[in-house]
Amino acid sequence: MTEESRATILYVEDNPDNRMLIRRVLSADGFTVFEAPSATEALKKLQTLRPDLILMDINMPEMDGYTLTARIRELPNMGGIPVIALTANVMKGDKEKSLEAGCDGYIQKPIDIDTITEQIERFLKR
Repeated sequence: MTEESRATILYVEDNPDNRMLIRRVLSADGFTVFEAPSATEALKKLQTLRPDLILMDINMPEMDGYTLTARIRELPNMGGIPVIALTANVMKGDKEKSLEAGCDGYIQKPIDIDTITEQIERFLKR
């Protein structure tokens, strides 16, 4: 098992089915996955947790992933953590909007369970 495969990931996602799928796939590959079902919960967890990577849903009810990413970027000691948009927003310009909001990368839904681990490991190695 590589050092990257033992990384800690915070997955911010309001859909419980999506959280369960990501947790199962990434946990099976050796990642430690913490979940936040809302922006408020994510900000609470980040008071005590410093993950190696954050997977960010963009479409959430109380605060979208763009806004939350910008807020996370303002937090002390969070600047170097990769934030990856994990989103069904696949229209022209959506990837660029994610990057402009402060995301370091973009993975579109539905995820490919056969390649998601490789994609995440590439972001961790940057």
